[in-house]
Amino acid sequence: MTMLDRMRRHRNWLKWSLALVVLAFIFFYVPDFLGSPGSQSDQQGPRQMLAEVDGHAITLDQYQRAYFAQVQAYRNAYGANVNEQLLKQLGIGQQILQQLVDEQAALAEARRLGLSATDTEVRERIVRLPAFQENGQFIGEQRYRQLLQMGNPPVAPAEFEENVRRGILLEKLRMAVTDWMTVSDADVEREFRRRNEKVKLQVVALPADRFREGIVPADAELATYFESRKEDFRIGEKRKIRFIPIDVQALRERVAVSQADIERSYNDNLDQYTTPAQIRASHILLKTEGKDEAVVRAQAEKILAEARSGGDFAALAKQYSEDEGSKENGGDLDFFGQGRMVPEFEKVAFALEPGALSDLVKTQYGFHIIKVTDKRAASERPLAEVRDQITEQIKWERAQQQASDIAAALAAEIKSPADMEKAAGPRGLTVKESGFFLRDEPIAGLGPSPEVAAEAFTLKEGDVSPAIRSAQGYAVISVSGTEASRLPTLDQVKDQVREAVVRQKALEAARASAGTLVAALKAAPDFAAAAKQAGFEAKTTELIARGTALPDVGVSQAVEAVAFSLPAGSVSDPIAAETAAVIVKVDERREVTKEEIAAGVQTLRTTLLNERRGRFFSSYMVKAKQRMNIRIDREAVARLFT
Repeated sequence: MTMLDRMRRHRNWLKWSLALVVLAFIFFYVPDFLGSPGSQSDQQGPRQMLAEVDGHAITLDQYQRAYFAQVQAYRNAYGANVNEQLLKQLGIGQQILQQLVDEQAALAEARRLGLSATDTEVRERIVRLPAFQENGQFIGEQRYRQLLQMGNPPVAPAEFEENVRRGILLEKLRMAVTDWMTVSDADVEREFRRRNEKVKLQVVALPADRFREGIVPADAELATYFESRKEDFRIGEKRKIRFIPIDVQALRERVAVSQADIERSYNDNLDQYTTPAQIRASHILLKTEGKDEAVVRAQAEKILAEARSGGDFAALAKQYSEDEGSKENGGDLDFFGQGRMVPEFEKVAFALEPGALSDLVKTQYGFHIIKVTDKRAASERPLAEVRDQITEQIKWERAQQQASDIAAALAAEIKSPADMEKAAGPRGLTVKESGFFLRDEPIAGLGPSPEVAAEAFTLKEGDVSPAIRSAQGYAVISVSGTEASRLPTLDQVKDQVREAVVRQKALEAARASAGTLVAALKAAPDFAAAAKQAGFEAKTTELIARGTALPDVGVSQAVEAVAFSLPAGSVSDPIAAETAAVIVKVDERREVTKEEIAAGVQTLRTTLLNERRGRFFSSYMVKAKQRMNIRIDREAVARLFT
């Protein structure tokens, strides 16, 4: 599974991670390349407005802080290989901008409802933040300010406190809108059972594709099917455009990169080609939360003494450590560099030589015993090794910048479709025309370009768009023709109708065959053998919960509904899944025990309540935003997402 697959798979988590970054003290994570030469802030300025919500601006500076904070969060979760290409494929830039708009809209709604966060509330929140506590106490005003100054870049206390104030205000809004909501005991128990009961199945699937051969619908059948389902074949509105494409790849091929350019880039970004010093360490952690610290310390000292007297450190970690993430590996934390662990831990670990044991180390988590097992010195990739990489990077950066500059100049010059040729010619560009296309179809000459298509179906004939991101780079467009949505004739969609009829008849044949087969399967002493004799295979699952993909079927609510309703030993009637007829035998059921319910319902209650409140709050804010004046500077945003 690729990193992109993992990030997509955890898209839900990523969305909430993103929201937390935007709303919760992003200033600690902003790296020093925010203001690097060639960044968007150089061309647009940090106060450039990207969007406005009821008179409150969202600036480039705010966006960049949130963006780079999210990049850091991704790299912490997925490693340093998270790159710009991955982030673009996930549309992270657009998501962050939308999150900032949503946040500003929520603040506007909070103000409308008369909510506020007092200085006292802000102060109380700050002194309770773990980052500003030591041994359960606030670290003091002086160290608090020092920590803010150590940020990258430094953050003024007033700026940080205003961010905290906004976070409190957003919490109050959410509470004001959703605090009345509850989840009943019966709902929680029912959902707990639904999520945790399991069945073990034998699955016989009769795929519809197996029954397609020989199905040749008559023209009369096609006509009857089409007449009864015309709307299924409706052709949506189509448009065609005249456009000036700005091809980044073509520009890249013309970019010349000198040796001086390569050396300058290498030296300016040397940290990208440097691997910092790393150590490999193991540890034993005894947690202190909710315990008598003196008792925990005494136990830790006994373990340390045993380790120093020749005890097997890995065995001791497996026996005593309370770090669930490392104890099964004998406490091994693998290699890590500076900045990965809490400061107290790192200070001691990086001072140890391989094979050495630490004294007890106290952190916010408890007492640690640390053993360093290996060290790696810092290393630097030579210029010769990364020359091609740097050359390509410079070419793409310059081509992207050229494309952005050309796009901005075209957008400024072209006021009507008649201006397009005049603006394109001197720049060696040509005006092209697409054929008619649907909203979700690729555009001839541009390829799959959702942003261009969206603009084409918004733009009025006679108007010219701003520069829009396309699959190739940028495009400036005008609408040159429109075809209204219409119902086709049968001849125009005959192939589609024929495929639909064949698919339907094949599924009907699969269900009929399953109806014949099921009697034999129910009567047979050996379900799998009877299925095999009939030419089908019974595939056995493990104990599975709802939502698990079934062999040859995938996830099917129809099959689940039947399978989880049957007692152990039962064989189902044929079940109509989307692409197959299915028969299942329930080999085993695992019911949820009262003890499991008692142990798990409180956590589930919180989850269900948060889900319910989240859905309600989202719906509430959709309506609230309809009352607001929200404006996006599309040209500024187009320049941003290069």
